[in-house]
Amino acid sequence: QVQLVESGGGLVQPGGSLRLSCAASGIIFRSYAMSWYRQAPGNQRELVARISSGGRINYSDSVKGRFTISRDNAKNTVDLQMSSLKPEDTAVYYCNAEAPYIQHWGQGTQVSVSS
Repeated sequence: QVQLVESGGGLVQPGGSLRLSCAASGIIFRSYAMSWYRQAPGNQRELVARISSGGRINYSDSVKGRFTISRDNAKNTVDLQMSSLKPEDTAVYYCNAEAPYIQHWGQGTQVSVSS
């Protein structure tokens, strides 16, 4: 059974930092591209950052320079280090695992940025 379990969300003040982690099981992790998406109330789910199976990284323009995605194929984890957080980063953040013709989602973790 495939499981993607996110952790690390919470409430942080503007300018603060958080680190999200996603632990994967039930998949051949190294074969999957791993991504973080987010969805704010009333908005569509959007891609935040993606790291391919080969390590190529892409960021959305809104987080470039502030967020860093990384993966550990030995531990089957993908992390998202978020810095200089803004109120507009408030959303539910989802872990995604993608391979040809298949993808899996985690249950999401709430990130709230507010003073």
